[in-house]
Amino acid sequence: MKRRWWCRLLGYALPYWRGLVVLLALVLVGIGLQALRPWPVKLAVDRVLDEPEAGVVWLERLPGAETPGGLLAWLAVGLVVVAGGVRLAHLFQVWFQTWLGAQLTYALGSDVFGRLLASSRAWHGRQRVGDLVRRVNADCTCMRDLVMGVALPIVQSVLTLVVVFVVMWQLDWLLALVAAAVALPMGLAIRLFAGPMTERSYEQAERSGELMAMAEQTLGVVPVVQAFRRETHEHNRFRQAGERTVRATLRALASQLHFRLGVSSATAVGTAAILLIGGHRALAGRISVGDLYVFLAYLAALYGPLETLAYLSSGFASAKGKARRVIEVLDREDALAEPATPHALPAPQPGPARAIAFDHVSFGYAPGQPVLERIALTVEPGQRVALVGATGAGKSTLASLVPRFADPTQGAVRMDGVDLRDLPRQVVRSQVAWLPQEPTLLPMSIADNIAFGQPDAAREAVVAAAEAAGAHAFITRLPAGYDTHVGERGATLSGGEAQRLAIARALLKDAPIIILDEPTAALDAATETAVMAAIERLTHGRTTLIIAHRLSTIRRADRIVVLEHGRIAESGTHAQLLQHAGPYARLHAHHDPPPGHAAAEEAHRRE
Repeated sequence: MKRRWWCRLLGYALPYWRGLVVLLALVLVGIGLQALRPWPVKLAVDRVLDEPEAGVVWLERLPGAETPGGLLAWLAVGLVVVAGGVRLAHLFQVWFQTWLGAQLTYALGSDVFGRLLASSRAWHGRQRVGDLVRRVNADCTCMRDLVMGVALPIVQSVLTLVVVFVVMWQLDWLLALVAAAVALPMGLAIRLFAGPMTERSYEQAERSGELMAMAEQTLGVVPVVQAFRRETHEHNRFRQAGERTVRATLRALASQLHFRLGVSSATAVGTAAILLIGGHRALAGRISVGDLYVFLAYLAALYGPLETLAYLSSGFASAKGKARRVIEVLDREDALAEPATPHALPAPQPGPARAIAFDHVSFGYAPGQPVLERIALTVEPGQRVALVGATGAGKSTLASLVPRFADPTQGAVRMDGVDLRDLPRQVVRSQVAWLPQEPTLLPMSIADNIAFGQPDAAREAVVAAAEAAGAHAFITRLPAGYDTHVGERGATLSGGEAQRLAIARALLKDAPIIILDEPTAALDAATETAVMAAIERLTHGRTTLIIAHRLSTIRRADRIVVLEHGRIAESGTHAQLLQHAGPYARLHAHHDPPPGHAAAEEAHRRE
């Protein structure tokens, strides 16, 4: 943590200073009322029940207060009013604390969530989704814990201690010093236990994140787990992770309980000392019985804040453990940086398409392990270029550099001559439509899924995009048509239907650059024919990168680029590469065409 972590987090509280002022005012009112709480009983003991002393001037002016019974009645009313005021101030304080704590939590969570959205796909590929979800939701409560569980109690406790100690000093300075002496063992307990509590709180958060990640990963592939009869194995694995989480939780709790035991012992000894010394002083006539009662009552008001201050190291340790996990995200250097002085992207000429140039690009997900090496490739506006090669050759990685899902480690990717790193990410991605092998649909209506990239699009534009993608017919057969809710990850649709919705989404976006990542690999021949017709309309007049193995998509390319071990092995048209008898010809020879493509393939061989 480059800066003190609590300084960084407290910066999130500054926009809510008005709420903090209101909260502080409620705290002051509560402290004042709490200080008054034992006085009606003291006055009743000293002025009425014990040997009556001279009355209090302002009490004697109340109607009926001139008699002991009347004064006792007024003191009883005062006790109720003060207690009610304390409770009312506490209720308002709790309401404001809850509201403000939620605002602070979600302010920090929003920043962490935004940082995750800005991170590269390479980094996300190494993370566990469940753990990231915990960092956004559970760990961001460190902001609330710090302000409402640490900073506010410090202010409240210190003010309470000052008020109570001043009153106690006025009553009897010796007893006040005895009561304050308990702060020394409390400070020792803080020093001994603060470090272990921090580490064990961090470990607990780590184990909880691991458990959440395991649950998310397994529940996301339930069909695979069931198909391979791994239910018992995954259940046992989850149970073992749960046991590790329980052990970490118990270790964190044990360190806190040891700490609390030491603090409670110190306050118990202090209370006994006050009772012993104060009782002797009352018997000797140096203080009244009412004064002793006030002292004993104020001990709770004194030791309560002292215990709170001591226990704050526990809350501080818990907040610090969570904050470490949050700041690990905020301080990551992997996130794609925005340019300090953004460049403007020139208007495409001619037509909507744009040129893409890979200028000696190298890239690796880890240092010393390059996936792409010295790639030099230019895709002209409106050109269709197919990227082919064995699994792991770097096809998808190369295409992912175009929408800036990652930046090259060497060289540059340019759009119409402008380095993508000199353009804001949102500008780059507005120019690209990505059609993945497995279309990703969200749990919302079909219309909202199609308009996901253009949320302000009119319903007519959504319908037109669906018609162009060949999806309108099956959409209208659904119970609610375009308002039909799509299941999680499109589970309520077939593969072909989901792919056509993804094509409609790309059509509505109307981007000048299209990336097709094996969009028909999981489809049967009949469905592929319908989807390819929609893809033809999608890519017409646009710059297109096609990652594919099937000849149905490769044949439509103006140029085929063959990748081997992260390098360009050869490039050319389908016919040129077959005649060259190089890597493409070998891939072609081992290619097993899907049913329905044998005749077309034979025709191309004769060419």
